[in-house]
Amino acid sequence: MIGAIIGDIVGSRFEFGAAPQEGFELFTPDCSYTDDTICTVAIADAVLNGRDYQESLLDWCRRYPDPMGAYGSRFEQWIHSEHPHPMNSFGNGSAMRVSPIGWLFDEWEDVIEEAKKSAAVSHNHPEGIKGAQCIAETICWLRLMRFSKPDVEKKVRKFFGYELPPMRDILKIGSEGHFDGTCQETVPMALRCFMDANSFEETIRLAVLCDGDTDTKACIAGSVAEAYYQVPEWMINKAVDYLPEDMLGILGQFYERIKDSCGPQRK
Repeated sequence: MIGAIIGDIVGSRFEFGAAPQEGFELFTPDCSYTDDTICTVAIADAVLNGRDYQESLLDWCRRYPDPMGAYGSRFEQWIHSEHPHPMNSFGNGSAMRVSPIGWLFDEWEDVIEEAKKSAAVSHNHPEGIKGAQCIAETICWLRLMRFSKPDVEKKVRKFFGYELPPMRDILKIGSEGHFDGTCQETVPMALRCFMDANSFEETIRLAVLCDGDTDTKACIAGSVAEAYYQVPEWMINKAVDYLPEDMLGILGQFYERIKDSCGPQRK
C-alpha cells in the first residue's frame, strides 16, 4: 500500500507539468497525494473495517473533494451523484486503488472476487475489472508464491491476456504526449516498469520517466514493486509527511494487519 502511495506522490507533479528528466528529485514541495492515494486508502478502509466498497469510496472522495490533479470527470460525476451507478468504465482508476486487496486476502479466489467487487462499483467494464484483478493477483503472487519476474510475466499473459510492451515503446509514447488513461494501457506499462527495474526506487523512476499518467503509472508500478522489493525507509518517511492524520490511521491499521502475512521482500 505504501508502495502505491509513494508512486502517486512522486508522480504527482509531472502529470500536468513539465516532462520528467533523468535524475529528477523524488519528493519536492510541488508533490502531493492525489485521487490515487485517496481511493487506495478507501479500499483498505473497506476491507479492514467491513465497509461496502462504494460506501468507503464515496466517503473518502467526498471528504477530499479537491485533490491535486482532480478526479477524472466521469468519476467526479459518480462521486457527487445522488444515486451513484457503475459507469461501464475501463479507466485505470480501478487498478490504481486495488493494491490493499492483494495483501489483505491470501486465497486466489478471494483476491479475484474482491478485486472485481472493488472495481465494479464504478468501473464495471470487463477491462476495468480485469485491470484491478491483474494487479491484485500479481501482488499476491509475488508476496506469497515468491514467483520470479519471468514467471509473473507469463502468468499475466496467460490469465489476463496482457502483453507487456518493451520499455522503448512506452518511453516513445510518453515523449509524444500520450496520456495512458485506460487499464489496457496503464496496467501493462506499469508492469513493464516493474519488470525492467532492479529496485523499488528504480521502478518508481522508470514509471515516472514514461510520462503520460505519471502518478497512476507510478502508483500501480509501486504497488507491485512493494511485494517484491524492500521499500527504502527514507522513502516511507518522506511519503507519510504528505498524508493527513485520517489516512495515516488507515495506513497504520493496514500494516498492523499484514505484519505476519508474508516473508521479507527481496532486497
